Amino acid sequence: MAEASLTGTDVEHEANRLLFRAVHEVALGHAGADVSQVVAVLRRRLVNVPGLDDHGLRRIAEEISVGRDPSGL
Repeated sequence: MAEASLTGTDVEHEANRLLFRAVHEVALGHAGADVSQVVAVLRRRLVNVPGLDDHGLRRIAEEISVGRDPSGL
């Protein structure tokens, strides 16, 4: 039982790590770009990310468009 829990936690951790890495890469390459351009890039990079809706994408894109890296990396 504990093994299944650890495996689920490990999978979730890895998924989050990949998400943050993708956001970081978009932030590096598109800092200062128009919000709509950043949203388009994020949509392509973050296809099927659970729990990330249009509002979340826009919020991340707004941060990147003003030169911030919301990934924390």
